[in-house]
Amino acid sequence: YGMEDLAYEMNYASARLAREACDAMTEQTPDRPRWVIGALGPTNTTASISPDVNDPGKRNITYDRLVEAYLEASRGLVDGGAVLIMIETIFDTRNAKPAIFAVEPLFEEYGRRWPVIISGTITDASGRTLSGQVTEAFWSSVRHVGPLAVGLNCALGAKEMRPYIAEMARIADSFVSCY
Repeated sequence: YGMEDLAYEMNYASARLAREACDAMTEQTPDRPRWVIGALGPTNTTASISPDVNDPGKRNITYDRLVEAYLEASRGLVDGGAVLIMIETIFDTRNAKPAIFAVEPLFEEYGRRWPVIISGTITDASGRTLSGQVTEAFWSSVRHVGPLAVGLNCALGAKEMRPYIAEMARIADSFVSCY
């Protein structure tokens, strides 16, 4: 939408507003603290699939540009008050990898690590991501991060997602999430 230059500002403002709302509710019920999860992703561009059927090697984004965009977005989230980063709606692990890579220099820059959750998207009843990975392949592609949790989200209904969540729970050595 031509607002790429506002990524930091929008993420900062959204995390700050969420932080203020969490703090206000926690003040009312201190026995129930609230946390801000900063959502990182997805993008509107895939790194795996060509936008041109006549040129299968063509891409409209580079790995380096994705890293740069994710780093800027994640910086806005943590500066605004996010205490956890969720790399989410991952329909393509070739987009997840730059997001995963981007948070590492952020952690180094700030001298601390934030917990990370990674959430993928099974796009249809075939049980695959948009770029063709099954649940186990998705986990294998992201497990090196040591996420607090890994999971699946949104493309299917609860009944249809259940077997893929069960598979993730069977193979993952982290918490498993579903939303």
